Amino acid sequence: MPSSLSSKSSGEAKAEKVPVNDANENGARVSHQPAELIVDDDDAMLAARVGHKSEFAREFKSFSTISYAFAIMGLVSSVATTFNSPFTLGGPAATVWTWFIGSCFNMTLGLSIAELVSAYPSAGGLYSASGLLVPRNQRAFVAWLTGWLNFTGQIAGIAGTEYGLSQMIFAWAYVITNGRFVATTGATVGLYIGLLALHGVINCLGIKTLARLTSSYVIVNLGITFIIIIVVLAKTPLDQMHSASYTFTEINNASGWSSNGLAFLFGLYCVQFVMTDYDATAHISEEVSRAAIAAPVAIVVAVAGTGAVGWVLNIAMVLVSGDVAEQDISTWPGGLAFAQILYSRAGKVGFLVIWPFVCSVAFFVVTTALQANARSFYAFSRDNALPDKGFFARVNKRTGTTVNAVWLVVIPCMALGCLAFASYTAVTAIFALAALGMDSSYLVPIVARWIYWDHPDVQFQPGPFFLGRGLLGKSINLIAVCWTMFECIILAIPTVQPITQFNFNYSWVIMAGVLVIATVWFVAYAHRHYQGPRSTLSPEQQEKLGVISHDEEAVHHH
Repeated sequence: MPSSLSSKSSGEAKAEKVPVNDANENGARVSHQPAELIVDDDDAMLAARVGHKSEFAREFKSFSTISYAFAIMGLVSSVATTFNSPFTLGGPAATVWTWFIGSCFNMTLGLSIAELVSAYPSAGGLYSASGLLVPRNQRAFVAWLTGWLNFTGQIAGIAGTEYGLSQMIFAWAYVITNGRFVATTGATVGLYIGLLALHGVINCLGIKTLARLTSSYVIVNLGITFIIIIVVLAKTPLDQMHSASYTFTEINNASGWSSNGLAFLFGLYCVQFVMTDYDATAHISEEVSRAAIAAPVAIVVAVAGTGAVGWVLNIAMVLVSGDVAEQDISTWPGGLAFAQILYSRAGKVGFLVIWPFVCSVAFFVVTTALQANARSFYAFSRDNALPDKGFFARVNKRTGTTVNAVWLVVIPCMALGCLAFASYTAVTAIFALAALGMDSSYLVPIVARWIYWDHPDVQFQPGPFFLGRGLLGKSINLIAVCWTMFECIILAIPTVQPITQFNFNYSWVIMAGVLVIATVWFVAYAHRHYQGPRSTLSPEQQEKLGVISHDEEAVHHH
């Protein structure tokens, strides 16, 4: 399995024919290439040099890839579902400034991830990269734990967004019935499960269909955000807008904690949930044209755009919030402060027209997130990490999608949503778990690269998107690591006092449980068959393609 590669320009790409085996060692079909694999472009050569056959059609072009990166964050819908945390726990200043602060620091994390994605554009994302950035004797265990951290975060991200979508749909029903219909927890969970099933079906469609859907939604995602900003500002009389002092300096500590600073930092729930899953674009990189450039650029553009537009959105919503903060949460549509502010300013008709578009953004966030997570499990199965004999690494012949892996993701998401029966505070733990799982998994390859850069088993070679090995690159990576550790600590703290079994923050408990179970599983069983990210090429194919292996004793799988 190669641990490094160098990017080639388009003019240097050469066509090569290499015999391709059709099945893995367990007999599971993992590729639908013809008898000979023709490597005639940079993407196919890049995938081969990372150790994988190109098994997907590369239907995602530059625009659809950027749109995908924007879609995975789902700015307006994700803010709508998590706006309660900063707005009710810390007040106006927390809502505005935690977004700004979080966005700036998250850009360093996005840049750090982008350069790794450029070097390792694989469906495994940073899970695969983590296994290639450590010495051979550590490769399996490091990749194993990184993978499970990332998968846990991705599943929580899907669950949190889908549950938020269920709330938003019922918020619309609440308004159209003039408050007569109030959804129960059972109804919300039931809708949540139904939506997950629908998203599972959608993700079984062909790659070309998914790429076309992705291209269209960057327009809806950003368009509806600007429409909301314009509408609420235009419909609010100047004398009803809050002052700049209130908007930017007022802290209302409603958390129960004595520290205003801690209540302020709880506002990070919103920005950290929205701006995560950066490596989702990497998970579809085997479906992206010119992935080593398009994928990292899409990540950076999406983080910068989401941060800037999101800050304006938060400022606008606080400015026009009126007395919403003093109202009973039970009177808000769907229990969402964002929905109440929009309703109070746009009116009933305006809300009923605009809100379905916000819901559609959330719907598409789940579509893209599920696609990315399914590709992650596909890569995990391809690497022989699951006791499934390659079942979840199969690519459907007709659609070209990982149908089996899609449903492997849907089922645990359904189970996670049942936390809602404990309390709504337990649901917010899902939002925290998404950021905790994914962001902590990003630390592993970032740190490992600097520790083992020149190690004989690693010898890291950057892709075309590279921050450099000097002060700039080191500073950005260091800030990203320190910030991620800090925000993960904040997100693990219970948001309200006094702490009870109903409002306890279970996010870190779930993550710790996953790590313990994963470690025991690896030591007791998985280490026997899992050797880390593996090559799907034969030794002969690797030799012909110039794959550089630092593990001459490794067993190469056909």
